[in-house]
Amino acid sequence: MRQVATMAFVLVVVVLLWIAALRVWDVSPYVGKTPAEVWTSLFGEDDSAELRSEIWTLLGQTLTDAGIGFAAGMLTAILLAVVVVRYRMLEGAVMPVALVLQTVPLIALAPILILMVGRGYAIVAIMSAIVVLFPALVNIVVGLRSVTPQMRDLVLVYGGSPTTVLLRVGFPSALPALFASVRIAVPGSLTGALLAEWLATGKGIGYAVVSAANRSQNARVWALVVVVTLTALLLYLLAQLVETAVLSRFGRTATSA
Repeated sequence: MRQVATMAFVLVVVVLLWIAALRVWDVSPYVGKTPAEVWTSLFGEDDSAELRSEIWTLLGQTLTDAGIGFAAGMLTAILLAVVVVRYRMLEGAVMPVALVLQTVPLIALAPILILMVGRGYAIVAIMSAIVVLFPALVNIVVGLRSVTPQMRDLVLVYGGSPTTVLLRVGFPSALPALFASVRIAVPGSLTGALLAEWLATGKGIGYAVVSAANRSQNARVWALVVVVTLTALLLYLLAQLVETAVLSRFGRTATSA
């Protein structure tokens, strides 16, 4: 309930800042739409049902793309974290590459990636995974290395291997860091999906926002942005709730991020 209340408070603050920003900067009503006007576009006009239906279709595509990127990014981060923790000599090779991928703008990488893999789901997975990879990798590595020497020695004394230490002690100890990575990866994968749709696939909300902006359909732009923002907040809240349930099951306290 605390997490739900916090999210509701954040939404109220965002709406108030939204209204204040439009008034402070005296944004033209043609360009800037208030929350009430966005609500009217979605639920109060004659063609609102058609717009909602179209947005649901676009949102479904974007969530599919984000899910692919989330899975690709998190799985890659977990595998690389295991390699880095298990074989420390490879850390100097893995971490700089992950850092370079994080720092190079995707808009610069996109043409090369499109030439290499095309405009299908592969490009969505790669671009979203790049957004997710580095912060998730760093968090998971820190979590896996949180195993104390006493815990490691206990497993080794009873005949366990370093791999056993990693699986039986490392991953349970890394659960808070893993879920922190998930909370970071949820909005990150959505951002990556939107970028991939804009730069590569021409589908989903990412492309629809750019297309509507080019045609000066400003009410449609605001409606799409509000819907995808609310979706990101709800997915983040869901990740928090799952984290709380799992960590409470293991007797841990959810970390804040």
